[in-house]
Amino acid sequence: MIDDFLILNIREYLRQGEDGENMLRQVFSTFSCEKNADVERFLLQRSIEFTKKNQSVTYIVITPEQGQIVGYFTITIKSITVNADSFSNTVKKKIARVSEQDAENGNYSLSAYLIAQLGKNYKNGANRVITGEQLLGLAIEKVKELQYMAGGMVIFLEAENEEKLLQFYETENGFKRFDVKEVKSDAENVHTLIQLLKVL
Repeated sequence: MIDDFLILNIREYLRQGEDGENMLRQVFSTFSCEKNADVERFLLQRSIEFTKKNQSVTYIVITPEQGQIVGYFTITIKSITVNADSFSNTVKKKIARVSEQDAENGNYSLSAYLIAQLGKNYKNGANRVITGEQLLGLAIEKVKELQYMAGGMVIFLEAENEEKLLQFYETENGFKRFDVKEVKSDAENVHTLIQLLKVL
């Protein structure tokens, strides 16, 4: 599966200075995700700045032959607090290895790999070239490379509270819910994100 796509760290463009950044913005201009405006907005407006500041790193997924961007994902490291009551003992033991447990409430505090963004390109039918499961799989493989170099074993993401999406992560890809997060999209609108994790 990995051989079907080229996964490029956008730093490869940014290290070439202004020319590389202009080239990258040209690649981004062929990306569209009408299904999720936040996913599109992040890639076009924030991914370069976040990567330059080491807040996260964005990877674009390209078809080797056509050079078409079919999707992207963004990875960072973030601290989380997990109430592991609903997890199996095996998962609890693994989480305990890389965390500190609060003696009062039993919650685990740890640093984990966050798949901060995951999005397919819907421009000119590019979305039909890669499945959501393949794109998520590429992101997880990249995290496993980081894990090999730096350790850690927990990966998490935040998903909209939509049944189909949650089924994709939980039933089809083995993630488990551990918390909810209230997010303000603007001054008035607040929506809920479901936080899910997986032990690698």
